[in-house]
Amino acid sequence: MIIRSKAPLRLGLAGGGSDVSPYSDIYGGLVLNATINLYAYCTIEETQDNKITIHAYDSDNYEETFPSQKSLTIDGNAILVKGVYNRIIKDYDLDPLSFKITTYNDAPAGSGLGTSSTMVVTILKAFIEWLGLPLGDYELARFAYEIERKDLGLAGGKQDQYAAAFGGFNYMEFLKDDMVIVNPLKVKRWVQDELEASMLLYFTGKSRSSAAIIDEQKKSTSEGENEAVKAMHKIKQSAIDMKLAILKGDINSFAEIVREGWENKKKMANHITNPQIDEAMNVALAHGAKAGKVSGAGGGGFIMFVVEPTRKKELEAALKQLNGFVMPFTFSEGGAHGWKIYDSDSVDYLKHHLYK
Repeated sequence: MIIRSKAPLRLGLAGGGSDVSPYSDIYGGLVLNATINLYAYCTIEETQDNKITIHAYDSDNYEETFPSQKSLTIDGNAILVKGVYNRIIKDYDLDPLSFKITTYNDAPAGSGLGTSSTMVVTILKAFIEWLGLPLGDYELARFAYEIERKDLGLAGGKQDQYAAAFGGFNYMEFLKDDMVIVNPLKVKRWVQDELEASMLLYFTGKSRSSAAIIDEQKKSTSEGENEAVKAMHKIKQSAIDMKLAILKGDINSFAEIVREGWENKKKMANHITNPQIDEAMNVALAHGAKAGKVSGAGGGGFIMFVVEPTRKKELEAALKQLNGFVMPFTFSEGGAHGWKIYDSDSVDYLKHHLYK
């Protein structure tokens, strides 16, 4: 039997960073994000050879085979696959499994689109489909969060897991004790079309690790009401303002919120911007962009620009003169999902045992 799964990557439109502890625990966080038609993928092929084979294209094309065992060593290679496997075996007290797993992403790691968290959700969804685990969207997202942030100790917030699990436009509330409330937004089709016409996604050509930036953000929050925390309060408020702008289809307000959000984001930590990002921003603003901000923690990855639609091609041509590339996208509906494919051996088994 073959099990496949996929989950969408996301654009953080407003409030990003307020979902990171300890800020969300102390003040509560608000984030508005939307999933796009870029995905993380996972395939599990059930085997009978008492081996586990991992091929993680998203982890430097890592490939290795192990004897079937109850726990895989977390050694820096394909840690997302290993982390999910170890937690499932432990929590459900399962015998070692035998399978081959393959993972890959539509976007580079460190892109700021939530690739790592989305991949954890995708891998977990494949195991849920294979093993029939009783986990809904909220449980899937929280389980993925615990694996990534607590078991593996990877820095970050909570929004990515919930975006991948639920899909679509979501206004999310992050409260103490890791409580999360997801409020799906019913965004009119013409508003989505206008947003797509007015937005451009540009990859700077440089992936980044968000850990150092997030660690600095956590430190700033722990120090009390300093400039960084005041900036985060404004970023949190921007999610409320963005919600209203999107529901009304007010693109001018949308652009202004993005612009202000970027200015406040730069106050959160060092290295959120750099000369490469600044150059792209300056080029964009000179060729039709109304606003822009780096997606994710900052420091590299994708920049999301808001542009007058009639000047979008001008902006695209100008950015192509730099070292990155433009990534076409549309908004997507629906979150993580998985499905099974029965090969000839599986069909024969079912005929013999279920349909005789």
